[in-house]
Amino acid sequence: MGYESIPLEKFAEVFSSTTELSSVALGGKVVAVSDEFFAEAFHLLRVEPAPKLTGQFGPNGALYSGWETRRHNPSSDWCIIKLGTTGTLVGFDIDTSHFNGNEAPEVSVEAVLSSTEVGAPGDAEWTEILPGVPLGPSSRHLFTIPETSRFNYVKLNMYPDGGIARFRTYGYVAPVHPADPAEPFDVAHVFAGGRVVFMSDQHFGAGSNLILPGRGKDMGDGWETKRSRQKDHKDWVIIKLGTQAMLSTVEIDTNHFKGNFPESIELHALQSADDVPDSDSAQWTSILPRTKLGPHRRHFFQLEGGQGVEYTHVRVTIHPDGGIKRVRIVGTRADGVLSTAPGVLGSESEVETNPSSDVAPPFTKTTTASGPTTTVPVLPLTAEAFAPFGQVIQAYGDHASAPRGVKITPANMGTASKFHKLALLKSSYPPDSGDTTGLSVYRCKPSDVTNGYMDLKVLERHPFTNQAFIPMGGGGFEGDEALRDPGNAYLVVVAHNGSDDKPDVSTLRAFIANAGQGIMYNTAVWHQPMTVLDKPMDFTCVETQIGNGDIADCEIVELNEIGRAIRLKIQ
Repeated sequence: MGYESIPLEKFAEVFSSTTELSSVALGGKVVAVSDEFFAEAFHLLRVEPAPKLTGQFGPNGALYSGWETRRHNPSSDWCIIKLGTTGTLVGFDIDTSHFNGNEAPEVSVEAVLSSTEVGAPGDAEWTEILPGVPLGPSSRHLFTIPETSRFNYVKLNMYPDGGIARFRTYGYVAPVHPADPAEPFDVAHVFAGGRVVFMSDQHFGAGSNLILPGRGKDMGDGWETKRSRQKDHKDWVIIKLGTQAMLSTVEIDTNHFKGNFPESIELHALQSADDVPDSDSAQWTSILPRTKLGPHRRHFFQLEGGQGVEYTHVRVTIHPDGGIKRVRIVGTRADGVLSTAPGVLGSESEVETNPSSDVAPPFTKTTTASGPTTTVPVLPLTAEAFAPFGQVIQAYGDHASAPRGVKITPANMGTASKFHKLALLKSSYPPDSGDTTGLSVYRCKPSDVTNGYMDLKVLERHPFTNQAFIPMGGGGFEGDEALRDPGNAYLVVVAHNGSDDKPDVSTLRAFIANAGQGIMYNTAVWHQPMTVLDKPMDFTCVETQIGNGDIADCEIVELNEIGRAIRLKIQ
């Protein structure tokens, strides 16, 4: 097989659109090695450049961050690497940094696709993909090869022995997609074939980290830009999705970014045949308006952007700068149809794709025997996503992970932390109405969930007041067995008011909250009555009423009476 040696200054030009398939960040690992007497082979796959360890010695000699074998091998040494995922290969970065006089003078690379574990050279029939090439001391050596067929193991051979600091295998992921085209999945994930194809800045952390598996280990394996000093500055990345898809939700993770997370974020999407579309193109459609972020946690948002629209690229813009750990963009393949589920699709159903529909994504609008039904995803409750509708009342793991602006002070002689005024009570009753604020308790029975779906039947609002609901622990009074084993999850469903003075279904959002989270509904926000899952729960309600509530501050709308059928997708 032929190859080409590439100058180091052309690295970005040649490899920027590829994926480092051997990286430990993708799950690449050394599975077998002929010898590693002086330095262990696992160093080859480390993400960071090899540090200089001059003057440091271990029991076997000088220390190196790399793979180094004994002297005087009569033939060659080898190292078998299982790639993080199956893919086609196009090139290598073979780095001998800091190995000077003890570098490997020559290497070759072989590969195999195997459905069984490969633990020794004789376990498989290897194909040579890079013939023997010379290496020099303390330098990076870049090689390209014609794109190969799919492989999941590579074998690095060194002739006859010596040291190599880093070994990086570049190529294209063989995408992994659900068998069911209607099953939602992370269409931006590297294993789905997603690629970060443009970064405005990546001073402290590479943009390609955004689509890696897992949540990382520190700030170093996320995307982080340098500090900006210009007014209205922004940074952005463009992600090419692993498949053309209809998008529904997004997760933005700021894990480990506590004092340097972005102030806010927005997402746009488009459909393009270009690998790297124009960042300034008017074709970009907003799918998440500018929304504030918080430190060191996962944020979940529903996406907007047009009923049934298919996209190939997503632009993630942060204001003004900062760091993000991961971006997960959930959607379904463009060739997919909705999975059969109760009331969603069946033998008497058909997908409604009318672009003029009054139902905005990420909802799925279907038609069943009983009429049009809108299916809404239920996302984990976060303060940022809930902010347009009210406040989330909860403590945080440490001061650095609390939302910006939350005052936290020691309390109880240092045995507690106080999170001040997470929600303020408000009332707009007429003057001299005699309203008072008090605490009530709601004991809620679990609601019916069928195959992960629940019908939303009513919404209510309180035109004069806001309301807080705080989950209570189990126990009850002596002899009360109802809540000895309480539930720990409940639903929060909200919507803004529409032009017809009824709930605006296009603004409806659904969240799942845990027993450590309370919520405060803003005045006049439409919401589902308290709805618990699995087991009963008690809630303390903080509310302002006139007398005992005989003068009602509650309006209820039956959704079927206004021609709305809503189904919540909880799974």
